[in-house]
Amino acid sequence: MTPERLGLLWGITVFVGAGARLLAALTGLPGVVLLLLSGLLIGRSGLGLVEPLDLGQGLETVVGLLVSLVLFDGGLNLRLPGDTIKATVLRISLIRLVVSLAAGLLAAHWLAGLGWSVASVYSAIVLATGPTVVTPLVQQIRLAPPLGDVLEAEGLVLEPVGAVLALLLLELLVGDLHGWRELAFGLLARLGGGVIMGLGAGWILSEGLKRVKPDPSVGLRLQMTLGVLFLLYGVSEWLLPESGLPASVAAGFVVGRRPATEANQLDQLIRELAQLAITMLFPLLAADVSWGELSPLGWGGITCVLVLMLVVRPVAVSLATIGLPLDIRQRMFLGWLAPRGIVTAAVASLFSIRLEQAGVLGAGRLQGLVFLTILMTVGLQGLTAQPLAKILGLLATDQVQKNIQSETSPQAESVLSDASQ
Repeated sequence: MTPERLGLLWGITVFVGAGARLLAALTGLPGVVLLLLSGLLIGRSGLGLVEPLDLGQGLETVVGLLVSLVLFDGGLNLRLPGDTIKATVLRISLIRLVVSLAAGLLAAHWLAGLGWSVASVYSAIVLATGPTVVTPLVQQIRLAPPLGDVLEAEGLVLEPVGAVLALLLLELLVGDLHGWRELAFGLLARLGGGVIMGLGAGWILSEGLKRVKPDPSVGLRLQMTLGVLFLLYGVSEWLLPESGLPASVAAGFVVGRRPATEANQLDQLIRELAQLAITMLFPLLAADVSWGELSPLGWGGITCVLVLMLVVRPVAVSLATIGLPLDIRQRMFLGWLAPRGIVTAAVASLFSIRLEQAGVLGAGRLQGLVFLTILMTVGLQGLTAQPLAKILGLLATDQVQKNIQSETSPQAESVLSDASQ
């Protein structure tokens, strides 16, 4: 690929992403939905202006570094105030790990027609909700606590788990792993190793940030953070493939909790860069979707995704929240909102290439079904999240109004009544 063509690819991608952001700001439509549509417009399903595979092996590196930035930002902002939120996130993560994996495997095989091995990879890839989608939606619709914290934390916990598990299932499928014992050991090693490396890098970074003067050195803080983060990701992937994702979350979590690191000031800069990364990645990865990969799935693929959205997710959330102080409205919303995001798209694209190189049948159908899942969850749930939250009275403004009404005493009401007379 010529440098001129490469520059044009990135120029078109960033331009349409920025245009989608502008349109979202002007219309109030969910930005992630418009970013997805913009990628379809410029990619293989539309005008054919952008072909992500032209980046070659650089695609995996670029996507990995940008995703690590997004996950670091998520870890930096990860808040689990109160035992209720911690218990909710832990239980949803554990129950979905079992229920969604099994249900996704059966649905992909019986409804979408994937082979058992490829269906297991699909089930792991789509396991997690995407923080790159959930966080912008939560911020845009202004959910009342604790729903926003629960949804963001769930994605941050399960996103690395799903990616690592999918990679190990892929290696099992192509013969690089032998048996479930090696798979289980690999899962624990990569998740645990990534978290340990992330905790160490986060501590080193936070110690360095504490020694930098706050106000005049904002640029230096950002440079230090990106340097440590990208080095952490590179070393983690070199030592334990796919461990860079849990490492990024763990590093962000440590920096956000250490005192005297000026995390709030750093967070503003990282968040802007993370938003830029999302603006670039969503159109780029959506451009890789072709209708030729989606059309063979037919109604079976659509039914598979609908089962995951309308049956599996609500059942898993209902089981996970038994005995927790969440009302029916909050459970309904948690059971509905589960869009898949950039990590899901990136993993699907890269794994499809590896499966094709290994001569495994169904690689194209795997990528098509994953992107169909992203399209349907982001489209349907992204467009309905705010109206549903408003109907259920789960917006922050609704909560404030309720608190004001509950704090209005009978004496105050009497005074107001007398004044009006």
